[in-house]
Amino acid sequence: MNNIAVSGHDGPYPAPIVVRGMSVKPDWIDYNKHMNVGYYGVAFDLALEEMVGEYLGIGEDYVRTAGAGPYMIQSHIQFLRELLEGEKFYFHFRLIDHDHKRLHYFGQMYAEKDDVLCATQEGMVINVSQKTGRSENYPDWAQKRLARMLEDHKKLPAEPRVGAKLGIRK
Repeated sequence: MNNIAVSGHDGPYPAPIVVRGMSVKPDWIDYNKHMNVGYYGVAFDLALEEMVGEYLGIGEDYVRTAGAGPYMIQSHIQFLRELLEGEKFYFHFRLIDHDHKRLHYFGQMYAEKDDVLCATQEGMVINVSQKTGRSENYPDWAQKRLARMLEDHKKLPAEPRVGAKLGIRK
């Protein structure tokens, strides 16, 4: 395991982490003429890479040097408003919790044109060794960064959509 960070930084971290510069690609459009459900997951994943890589240093560079990296183990997306071809959108991410090998985050996707919330994603990521295929602890430097980000993000107001239940209301 790599005990030296090769990317990211030790904070302080913006609260929330904002990721901009995305737009709905033509091949993301389905027969309903809006962004297909599967591409919301792709868009969240691409944006989440900025948080784990550029801020925490546990993204692609970490995988290359440490032989371990983030695996999504659970995700819940809420679709609130459609996005159309070419529309620009951006994200807010916050760290909800973490332990020695997992992180729990919440992301929000907003339409650039009017700042309306279009979707949310709550997810759990775990650090996995590429050699063993099993989970393993993050190195100390990454755990310190996670702790700092969590502290910085605790200042954010509570988000009522975190932990949303799935079911038919009766």
